[in-house]
Amino acid sequence: MTSLLSQCWKNTFKVLSMACVITGVAFFLGEFGIRVYLAYNPVYDIEMTRYSLKAKMDSPNPLIGHTHKPNVDVKLMGVQVHINSDGFRDREFSLERNPKRRIVLLGDSIAFGWGVEQDKTFKNIIETELNKVLPTEIINFGTGNYNTEQEVNLFLQKGLKYKPDQVVLFYTINDAEMTPKKSKFWFLGYSQLVTFYWSKIHALISNHVQDQRYDWYYAQLYKEDQSGWKHAQQAFLQLKEICQKNSIKLQVIMLPELHKLDDYPFKKEYTMVLSFLKRNGIEAFDLTPYFSSYKNGRVLWVANDDAHPNAKAHRLIAQYALQVMQSTGT
Repeated sequence: MTSLLSQCWKNTFKVLSMACVITGVAFFLGEFGIRVYLAYNPVYDIEMTRYSLKAKMDSPNPLIGHTHKPNVDVKLMGVQVHINSDGFRDREFSLERNPKRRIVLLGDSIAFGWGVEQDKTFKNIIETELNKVLPTEIINFGTGNYNTEQEVNLFLQKGLKYKPDQVVLFYTINDAEMTPKKSKFWFLGYSQLVTFYWSKIHALISNHVQDQRYDWYYAQLYKEDQSGWKHAQQAFLQLKEICQKNSIKLQVIMLPELHKLDDYPFKKEYTMVLSFLKRNGIEAFDLTPYFSSYKNGRVLWVANDDAHPNAKAHRLIAQYALQVMQSTGT
């Protein structure tokens, strides 16, 4: 009986061992294969995960969450990205002021220039055009996955040392989200196979479950009981106060979400934001109406699975934002 039981355990162990080996080999081959595929076919979720792992680090300030690692060079969405020594996707800037007018640009991955060559971002285009009128330098604080609270607190931490003449915050519909906490399973991001299939599952859910659809989700951010929108309002007021104390001109420029532009689904929410800003004496401008002629917003996307603005959209943003900035004496 003992011998039979022992043999049974041995057979079970062999089967389990073989299953583990086969699973491991299959996972390795799958990981290798997906990495080869993704080297030629960038996928948004994979690239965003690589961005997080390669170019970001945790911030000790919970109101910031994460910042860029200094002095990083990485290719994301087929575009080479350089992060300078202070953690910005930009050239180096001296803390000592020169005669040029200095503007700090705040924003999220759109301001960062996700998926767009640096010289084609709206930041660089605006800077080039402003220099034709008045010597100007713009420092780009734009950071992926930021909300308004994070953008303002990053400025409070790093912005004043540059002694800017002006701050321009580029606002997008998801900037009313709560500041995210780091996932307990962040390490799974090192597997592109896991990330790839999770992104496909998430996309399927987002397209078929109402409370996961992008339009429903974004609209819910602005309900009265939502903490993210309350935090965003507090951050705006905090930024206004610090700018007033330091004689810094403040503007907020609102950018459209690019899924549907001819009948914009977030008119109510953007009217709410615009009313709040103007009611509190903050110069604010909504660029969404300028994009209403585009019936197919996808022509402005970085990729078919990525609604970030492409180079064409950045040119349009620069064109319209420049009118706003020039009309107010920048």
